[in-house]
Amino acid sequence: MTEFCDVLIVGSGVSGLSFALKAAAFSSVTLITKKNSADTATNLAQGGVAAVLSVEDSVEAHINDTLVSGDGLCDVDIVRIVTTEGPDRVRELMELGVRFQRGRDGEEFDLGMEGGHSTRRVAHASDLTGREIERALLAQVAANTNIRVLENHLAIDLLMESKASRRGKGGKEGDRCLGAYVLDRQTGEVEVYYAGVTVLCTGGCGKVYLYTTNPDIATGDGVVMAYRAGAKVANLEFVQFHPTCFFNREVKNFLISEAVRGEGGVLINRQGHPFMKKYDARGDLATRDAVARGIDAEMKATGDDCVFLDISHKPADFLRERFPNIYATCRQYGVDLTQVPIPVVPAAHYMCGGVLVDEWGCSSITNLLALGETACTGLHGANRLASNSLLEAVVFAHRAVHWLREHIVAIRQLPALAVDPWRAGGAEVLDESILVTHNWNQLRQLMWDYVGIVRRQKRLDLIQNRLTFMLTEIKEHFFDYLLTPDLVELRNLAVLADLIVQSASLRKESRGLHYIVDYPEKNDRDFLRDTILQRPVPGR
Repeated sequence: MTEFCDVLIVGSGVSGLSFALKAAAFSSVTLITKKNSADTATNLAQGGVAAVLSVEDSVEAHINDTLVSGDGLCDVDIVRIVTTEGPDRVRELMELGVRFQRGRDGEEFDLGMEGGHSTRRVAHASDLTGREIERALLAQVAANTNIRVLENHLAIDLLMESKASRRGKGGKEGDRCLGAYVLDRQTGEVEVYYAGVTVLCTGGCGKVYLYTTNPDIATGDGVVMAYRAGAKVANLEFVQFHPTCFFNREVKNFLISEAVRGEGGVLINRQGHPFMKKYDARGDLATRDAVARGIDAEMKATGDDCVFLDISHKPADFLRERFPNIYATCRQYGVDLTQVPIPVVPAAHYMCGGVLVDEWGCSSITNLLALGETACTGLHGANRLASNSLLEAVVFAHRAVHWLREHIVAIRQLPALAVDPWRAGGAEVLDESILVTHNWNQLRQLMWDYVGIVRRQKRLDLIQNRLTFMLTEIKEHFFDYLLTPDLVELRNLAVLADLIVQSASLRKESRGLHYIVDYPEKNDRDFLRDTILQRPVPGR
């Protein structure tokens, strides 16, 4: 079966939904998501959206904070674009029904403070900002008859011009994206979605690590599909570890927002001693890379399984009102944050690299765009400033729609190409308990142990050897057996792990989120640049 549309969006987070709503004004839009529409990293975002929304703030201050956090690798022009256009995009979210917290004295916003920021500039909806944004955007999308939403549809690979034929006479070599092969999880059938423009909004890669704050969908699908198709990907060594994930064996991927430290929370060890000043002069409000390394060093020095975040010195009523979700979840598992410190550990949180795009969200492949965490725009550099991600998503979604409006007529006039159906594997069902579960668990453990907060070249070499064997095995099974969602995600995770390791091995210095013991200093002479990888020959 072949479906046709002007725009195919893969992913239903804030970037995909924002783009869909605006693009639907002049084009037909199909949005696919591999689980339910609300199963996104956006939905889990607690902190908020960073933007200049107060007369006490300035664009220049936001630019400076972003550049300091990015440790030399931010694209200054992109930083200026995002911080300048950001306030208008935040107010657009309000017009779409997002209910940000208002200030106590009638101010438009109750702005929060987070690590790395020089002033309060984070608009939030208590500590459930992502859920509130997702709620409002999904309601708008559901009411729009020009947007078709397909849940439980998993994109497998991109359709490429170089693999297609024009009127059956053979295709010319090229790199135009024509859509995607998509697996219907309910029927098990692989369908062809032919589109003038394809937009990858698949989120991050947290599930490549053993411990993560990300939802189960975060398997790096968009980045890997783009890479396999021949697109440039950049800066994949910069994986941000959130410093404070709730440490409890019964709770999966629940983070304790950076805003807790912004409101006065202090990191302490098991003896009750504050420790961050030992590792960074900024203390508890240092940038995420510094705080995560500080916690990692403290845990290694003490041998403890976690550290603690103490905000019990603040009024209990304030804490319950400011952090209702965090308070309720911690209390559910026996921790009353108004009385005792919260046990926390770092966990994989955000992918600062991704598909390399320009200022309009366009990748190196014609008619293939990437937005949100899937993209590498140049905003984050070597380390993302807290709450800049939702801002980046809405700004670039708006800019990408502007690009689409300028090009949609020409795109519709491109000649149609014949696309081959998906080449199915054999009729045999793979025993996933052997291949998928074993390799999935092994991969995530290896990445946590060898490519975590602190790295060594010897460990990178060891995991590279193991990944080579694993990739070969997965590739053989991928094309020999009936396709399943778990096998698709395992394939993507293994390729993504390999790309992260390659990128980390290429950067022989320590910068931002990439700290390698063999090269502890920054080297601006040789490495003040992006780490770019590109598959030499597009294809599967």
